[in-house]
Amino acid sequence: MEEIYQHFRANERPFIDNVYDWVRICEDQYTPYLSNFLDPRQQFIVESIVGKNDNVKLFLYGGYEEAERKRAYIAPPYYEPSQDDYSITLLEIRYPIKFAHLSHGKILGSLLSLGMKRELFGDIITDGERWQFFLDRGMEPFIASQFQQVGKVNIQLEEKEYTDIIIPKDNWTTQENIVSSLRVDTVLSAAFHISRQKTKEMISSGKIKVNWVEMTQPDFELGILDVVSIRGRGRLLVKNINGKTKKEKVKLELGILDKNN
Repeated sequence: MEEIYQHFRANERPFIDNVYDWVRICEDQYTPYLSNFLDPRQQFIVESIVGKNDNVKLFLYGGYEEAERKRAYIAPPYYEPSQDDYSITLLEIRYPIKFAHLSHGKILGSLLSLGMKRELFGDIITDGERWQFFLDRGMEPFIASQFQQVGKVNIQLEEKEYTDIIIPKDNWTTQENIVSSLRVDTVLSAAFHISRQKTKEMISSGKIKVNWVEMTQPDFELGILDVVSIRGRGRLLVKNINGKTKKEKVKLELGILDKNN
């Protein structure tokens, strides 16, 4: 266990322990294990652990091919899951499009205000007007009865088939950056072309989240598949760390979602 711990952060140890428990359940009971929705960093941890175990197989699925948040399905080597095994429901939010405006943040906040844990629903997607989200099927009765407003906008929910998934409007771009360190303020400054001082101010004012948790440390070091969100600006994904330059600077491959572009 200590060998795997040393490759990850101390605060990720409880999640690592959970993953080992999932694997043990699958090995001991010869039955598949389905996780909640995982963010990209958590998926990376699961792949790092399960990928080294020949006694089980790992599958990841979030409702559509390009999903950011996915459920892990850990199964005996002989088992191939069907789409239904992931227990994901696709729901569309019906609202008066001509008279109201919805946003990712408003929808997310409204779901969380119902007492929903973030890991119980997946991506929230839009084509600019229509909005859909992916949900743990077991939560559908609760959501159907409780989720009736986004902010002050009255809504209705409609279950959709997977063939009705909208094409998300968000356009991620990939860019290469060379940075002096993996500090979150340094990477944000390089990725979004803003000053280090500005990024520190945004961090201190609670505008930055790493893996959906508010970040208060400008010197926090990012790792593979961390997602950093800037309120009102966009997101970045650490896709890869491609070594160092001769001057010991870090070469990064980043996914960028800039709402201002």
